Amino acid sequence: MKSKEGKVIHEVKPVANCDQSIIPIRIESLIHIIREQQVMLDSDLARLYGVETKVLNQAVKRNIQRFPEDFMFQLTKEECLRSQIVTSNGGRGGSRYIPYVFTENGVAMLSSVLRSDKAIEVNINIMRAFSTMRNFLMNNAAIFQRMDQLEMKQLKTDEKVDAILDKLSDNDKPKEGVFFNGQLFDAYALVADLIRQAKTRIVVIDDSVLVQLSKRKPGVKVDIYDGQISRQLRQDVEKHNEQYPGVTLHKYTKAHDRFLVIDEDVYHIGASLKDLGKKLFAFSKMDVMTGSKLLAGL
Repeated sequence: MKSKEGKVIHEVKPVANCDQSIIPIRIESLIHIIREQQVMLDSDLARLYGVETKVLNQAVKRNIQRFPEDFMFQLTKEECLRSQIVTSNGGRGGSRYIPYVFTENGVAMLSSVLRSDKAIEVNINIMRAFSTMRNFLMNNAAIFQRMDQLEMKQLKTDEKVDAILDKLSDNDKPKEGVFFNGQLFDAYALVADLIRQAKTRIVVIDDSVLVQLSKRKPGVKVDIYDGQISRQLRQDVEKHNEQYPGVTLHKYTKAHDRFLVIDEDVYHIGASLKDLGKKLFAFSKMDVMTGSKLLAGL
């Protein structure tokens, strides 16, 4: 049989059983590419042969020596999901089962197991369909290669878009500003927002506050460098780490100003984090200094 475009279409009319109508089936549509091989499902083959799936599989198991792994293999659950091949066994209350698939050699071997005239006719059509599919893949290899190249270009484009969005996000971060006496919430919101943006680490120099640090993402480490590490502060850090682990105290007495490091961004803070908004203070991002460079000088 030929389609309107003149292409050969191999069709089979399955033998009617309890729940199947006699309708033409295009065999090429039943051939899947799994593990880089052309295969057919046991259920689809059984439908073409006009038998139940379990009958086909029982016949194969009685002659299992004829079906090595390159002729027939069972899919994994992941392959079923990835290929959207999830079948239901009606004879077991609709429970799921993992199908077997047959390669071209396996289908050819079925002719020696299912020996009816119908099986011979079906096998001939299936083998022709495999040949048609193989020729189609070979003749269109260049097209598939270009599609892969286009997909790779799309992935690179997506990466560039993500980089641009990240850059725009960086530009949204405040670089400098002044807070007046009484702007408690605004100052607190600024620091909390900076802390939320940290991806890997936060460093606090010449200051010690834990409340805002609870706003950080899980897995972000915190190092606090302070010249006055009291017993109370150590106890507070221990309690903090029980719920938000990752804070480490360091004794450091050589800092005059206060700094907040968010990953590689360094902020100079003119007031203690615990006193933000209580007095006039300013903050600024140190574009001339990275976090790694600042910590290397401690």
